[in-house]
Amino acid sequence: MADMSIVKEKLFFPNLDGLRFFSFLVVFLSHTFHTTSAGIENQEWYKVVKGSIFKDGDLGVSFFFVLSGFLITYLLLKENQINSQIDVRRFYLRRILRIWPLYFFSVFFGFVIFPYFKSLFGQVPLETADPLLCATFLNNFNSIVNGPPDSSVLSVLWSVAIEEQFYLVWPLIFFLTPQRHYYLVFPLVIIASLFYRSFYSDIETHTLGVISDMAMGGWAAYLSFTNQKFISRISASPIFLSMVPYLVVFLIMLFKYDLFYTQALIIWKRIIIGLFFSWIILDQNFNSKCLIPLSRFKLVSSLGKYTYGLYCLHTIALLIVTTLLSKLSWDVYAWQLWVLQLPSALLLSIGLSLLSYRYFESPFLRLKNKYSYIIK
Repeated sequence: MADMSIVKEKLFFPNLDGLRFFSFLVVFLSHTFHTTSAGIENQEWYKVVKGSIFKDGDLGVSFFFVLSGFLITYLLLKENQINSQIDVRRFYLRRILRIWPLYFFSVFFGFVIFPYFKSLFGQVPLETADPLLCATFLNNFNSIVNGPPDSSVLSVLWSVAIEEQFYLVWPLIFFLTPQRHYYLVFPLVIIASLFYRSFYSDIETHTLGVISDMAMGGWAAYLSFTNQKFISRISASPIFLSMVPYLVVFLIMLFKYDLFYTQALIIWKRIIIGLFFSWIILDQNFNSKCLIPLSRFKLVSSLGKYTYGLYCLHTIALLIVTTLLSKLSWDVYAWQLWVLQLPSALLLSIGLSLLSYRYFESPFLRLKNKYSYIIK
């Protein structure tokens, strides 16, 4: 039973929801513009958009990881400040109630519903994913061993699995580490990740290869929580300086394959990108002169509340839309991808995530709040 007598403190970073939505949008755009037309694939705009800028959703996923590292670390530090300890059991219960219901629905859809409909449309299901690995949040290792899953729904869950592995380990680290040594956690994790990236090839899907994203976000949280001078510097940043991380991230999005072309740069890529992502988070949260606080954009911020559902369910929306448009031969001209596929899939993704949040996730979220020391 949840202890209803615990004192709950409020903590809310209003600009983070907007960042979450933009992170999702990068992932979404990497999965859309599906076509069966070789003519479109050979067009210059398609090569730029799908072959370069949105070739994959790695930047969006990386931003999600940095955001998670920041927020989870900040909440753990705040909880430790309130209670003089970290309640690991309650932390796990909160994460289970937030992540597991929709995650396991997605797994069920990928292994049961997806192959059924694929057969219904005259195609042969060729699922190579291991159900046991997917059921135990080891999807990223499944991708390493078995390659990409046949089901598009399963194909995005590798990052959720890494998040869950992070949630398993991170509170234990802070629970077992003396508070005076917290500052050592972040550089040690980053060094371990760099070591792994230096000697292994599966660096974009193995947990050790990407854990530096969370550590970079966590380090930003630690500095902002414990160092008032650090916050003062962020708050007093001139506009031209605060624009630097946004411009750099924009350039990385456009030219990441040209910028990170040597082995050394590839090894350091996530640290470099994580640094600028963390800078954006700090600017959005603590800079009083922030030029574009995302909370001003009400629609974007409100949609950011549903990004977990958007992330897990957008592949279902894309599957429905692209299948329908393909059957109607409405995916053979470029304008059809822009005017029909893109907005239809995005709107359906939003609709599915809203339905999921209201009618499926909300009961679990209400229960989750009963185990929370800190609420929005």
